[in-house]
Amino acid sequence: MKYQPRKKAILLLADGTIFEGKSIGIEGTATGEICFNTGMTGYQEIFTDPSYFGQLMVTTNAHIGNYGINEDEVESEGIKIAGLICRNFSFDYSRPIADGSLKEWFEKHKLVAISEVDTRALVSYIRDNGAMNAIISTETDDVEKLKQLLSEVPDMEGLELASKVSTKEPYFVGDEKASYKIAALDIGIKKNILRNFVKRNAYVKIFPYNATFEEMQSWNPDGYFLSNGPGDPQPLKEAQDVAREIIKRDLPLFGICLGHQVIALANDIPTYKMHHGHRGINHPVKNIITGKGEITSQNHGFAVDREKTEAHPNVEITHLHLNDNTVAGIRMKDKKCFSVQYHPEASPGPHDADYLFDQFFEMIKNNKN
Repeated sequence: MKYQPRKKAILLLADGTIFEGKSIGIEGTATGEICFNTGMTGYQEIFTDPSYFGQLMVTTNAHIGNYGINEDEVESEGIKIAGLICRNFSFDYSRPIADGSLKEWFEKHKLVAISEVDTRALVSYIRDNGAMNAIISTETDDVEKLKQLLSEVPDMEGLELASKVSTKEPYFVGDEKASYKIAALDIGIKKNILRNFVKRNAYVKIFPYNATFEEMQSWNPDGYFLSNGPGDPQPLKEAQDVAREIIKRDLPLFGICLGHQVIALANDIPTYKMHHGHRGINHPVKNIITGKGEITSQNHGFAVDREKTEAHPNVEITHLHLNDNTVAGIRMKDKKCFSVQYHPEASPGPHDADYLFDQFFEMIKNNKN
């Protein structure tokens, strides 16, 4: 590709810190909470993960776009990040099975992306000062104007975002003649989770974020699932009510990420906003029950309160994040309910966490017998 001069771009953080970069050629302004992902690959899965809705993504890997995009590797319908900040953006790609370039894909989805930013310095700054709202722009370098726009962006703490990414109407995935029926509450579900259910001979009905327990129960499922998703779990009162009803009836229940946090809240265990969250594909987790370690994919800015979990008479911690000892998994002692904070379907191990899906189906089988 012939080199073309690139327009200046600006990144302004909520505390007034400024980083400079270059536009990749898509003009615009974007806002959201800034966060970073340390994965060396998988950018397409990151960009389409509903859990990232409303966030400006900083990629720590130096090269983004070098293997193009493949439509089979999306995790939802369309891009979910609010904008991209990277070091080196590759306009060309060399992957034989790619469907096109990353830039063409961004143009299709009208995503603002900036490159040539000192991402090492930026990530170090976020780690020291915490996640905060930010704005990127290729349209103006008027800092006062950008500050005004940024002041109108709501904080992530207390923000309900599941309704922005959830399905509007129920839909089905899999073979209706499958052995098991799973009712999944979509608060930001990833496609690969559904693939893992279908692979285990399940027919899945996906319900909107505000579905009631009665609506889900009327389908007569064998098990229930609470999905991953974006935003603060505390405003999701309807989802918490669903979890309480499932737990009360002692029906098989599995939660991932945001679903894990909702299950904790349904047990009156609080959650809190983390300093800068966990986002990457190499996070070490210890399974307390087996003593084994797992390499996990994580993407969350909120966590379950460990002290309150340890004090709960009916809930026990099953997994711990080894970097900071935060809660990575829980189960109920007297109910058919468990959850994890990380993403077993992302398979960074690659099979370290597959057993969690098998554990869910074993629970369902035992409940049916």
